[in-house]
Amino acid sequence: MIKRIKHSLEYLIDKSSRNKTSQGEENLLTNFALSEYQNVKWNEALMGNSDEVSKNIYDGIQLRITKKKTISPYIKYMAAASILFLAGLGFFYKPTIAAEKQLGFKTSDTPKSIKLSDGSKIYLAANSSFQYPENFKGDERKVTLLKGNAFFEVTKDKKHPFIITSGEIKTRVVGTSFHIQMSKSKCEVIVVTGKVNVSSKGHSVDLVPNEEALFESQKLTKQLADKSFLVNWYNTDVTLNQTTLKQVITILQYKYGVSFQYKNEQVLATPLTVFIKKDAALENVLEQINYITNLKFKVYGETVKVD
Repeated sequence: MIKRIKHSLEYLIDKSSRNKTSQGEENLLTNFALSEYQNVKWNEALMGNSDEVSKNIYDGIQLRITKKKTISPYIKYMAAASILFLAGLGFFYKPTIAAEKQLGFKTSDTPKSIKLSDGSKIYLAANSSFQYPENFKGDERKVTLLKGNAFFEVTKDKKHPFIITSGEIKTRVVGTSFHIQMSKSKCEVIVVTGKVNVSSKGHSVDLVPNEEALFESQKLTKQLADKSFLVNWYNTDVTLNQTTLKQVITILQYKYGVSFQYKNEQVLATPLTVFIKKDAALENVLEQINYITNLKFKVYGETVKVD
């Protein structure tokens, strides 16, 4: 019934805007609109100033109806009342709770963590930026990773999904732990526990532990995750046994938000064992690698050069 009413109103309003309605249809629209306008209750706190909204609607209709020589004296009421009527049915307007106060959280050269109002904990890598509401309201818990990388430990709440926007992808969870690693060219979501849904540009993939979603070159793909990422290495001591320098550099890139430059790619195959303390400064880790490999690492802001 409601769908039929919505369809009929949309059809008649569109037909009227093209000057295709009969006199009977115009009378029907005008009488209905006037009746709704006279009976509707306007919530100014949620909908804004009624005069300004009505004027905007009226001005928009005047611009749109260029073929009509005359405009019904009740056209303003018809537009406003029709929109309000459909809003009451939940189609065009859904009253929302007062806007959530947004807060920012940034890191410089070391990772840091923050606890959100729902108990979820976010471990933010160095040189990263995160936005979140002071208190979650409404049906969803929405946050944004603006820059860099983070590890999420989300408090379980089936009634209020947790949604993270990071660049062009959205990650939706109920309660789980996972990494999001974002750079200029790609974004990765790596699941440690629970189930995660990742979507972008009409495509969607579901992930379970040990799986990763990769968004690169405007494509979203699913693959197995590197075992090194299946822990919270932002807040956990990590020992990389008999691994390659390439693997160590990958971890350091995400943990400290830096990029590496090297003249000779062959150095990436250098074998080594490294211990990375959870609160270690990047310079301390690089000193350890320098000692083991005899390579020289120099930090220039967010870039590390390897000689």
